[in-house]
Amino acid sequence: MSTPARVGLIIPSSNRMVEQEMAPAFPRGVQVHVTRLRMTGAHHVGLGELLPRIGEATRALVDARCDVVVFHCTANSMEGGQAGEEQILATLARAGAPRGTTTITAIERALGAVAARRIALITPYDARTTEHEAAFLRTCGHEVVEAKGLALAGSDAFCAAPPSFWRDRAIETARPDADAYLISCANISVFGVIAELESRLERPIVTSNQAVLWDALRLIGWPDCHGCPGQLFGTMPAATAALSAVIPAKAGIE
Repeated sequence: MSTPARVGLIIPSSNRMVEQEMAPAFPRGVQVHVTRLRMTGAHHVGLGELLPRIGEATRALVDARCDVVVFHCTANSMEGGQAGEEQILATLARAGAPRGTTTITAIERALGAVAARRIALITPYDARTTEHEAAFLRTCGHEVVEAKGLALAGSDAFCAAPPSFWRDRAIETARPDADAYLISCANISVFGVIAELESRLERPIVTSNQAVLWDALRLIGWPDCHGCPGQLFGTMPAATAALSAVIPAKAGIE
């Protein structure tokens, strides 16, 4: 019997959507392992204090033989800007992750895969955090044509919002000049409406959980993304082909 592929996720302790919505979307043959850190809300700390904890969490997932480790928290992933992002990726590597990525790295790669330069951004965050995220995207070369922060009241409100809430907010934010819509946050439920939104808005939809799912599968060269949500997964053959010269594919695993 072949060895399964394993994806390790480091998520905030308050997150309830990664295991509920994202983990079941991984294809058969890919196992998901989750480690939690107290790093948001009342438990927020600066990057300097967070990095050693990311390292320790990574080592725990490496112990579980994870093929890729993801630091998966959208706001924290962007907090230190590009320099902070590089520090997080370096921490994953130093702690032994065979391959590493983060939420914003995955989002950036996903937006590139769907050729999206002009972005309509929708978040559950307040105006300040949403603008910080928009500023990060601009530094990466994107034009943010709309940045809508819904100022939901913390993790409980994030989790309580049904997929239809995000569908309606995205439709309200419709911009004919947008190349794609980014619905940002790992603690919201959007997978069930991605196909409907792409049909109605005629643009790709990228979400935090979807981008991480895509990037993790890309990094391990997974060949079968049947059932994964969104136009983004139609780019997988080209994305894995571009990567195969650098990272051998772990394909055909049952």
